[in-house]
Amino acid sequence: MIRMLVLALTLAAAGGAQAPAPPSVAGSAENGKRLYMKHTCYFCHGTAGQGSLAGARVASVARNLQGFTRYVRQPSGQMPPYTVKVVSDADLANIYAFIQSRPEPAKEIPLLRP
Repeated sequence: MIRMLVLALTLAAAGGAQAPAPPSVAGSAENGKRLYMKHTCYFCHGTAGQGSLAGARVASVARNLQGFTRYVRQPSGQMPPYTVKVVSDADLANIYAFIQSRPEPAKEIPLLRP
């Protein structure tokens, strides 16, 4: 363990190979939309996260990224679990950013405003 740490520090100091940066927590809504479509989330949740007969509305998810990731990995309803092998944590952060970028439906439809 100590040898690996010394080797890593030596390589970093010499400008050698560096460890990859951890995935950004922030995510990209543009990439998230592409991934949302690629992983066929829209089949059940609609193209804008509005939901359908097959799946819940996700456009106004109140969970934080950690809660969202936990639910996608171990859902409680009919949704199948999506493991890290299927959707990486970085991809989930992007999908979450896309979902969070969607407008709240009640704010878009005048009759639904309070």
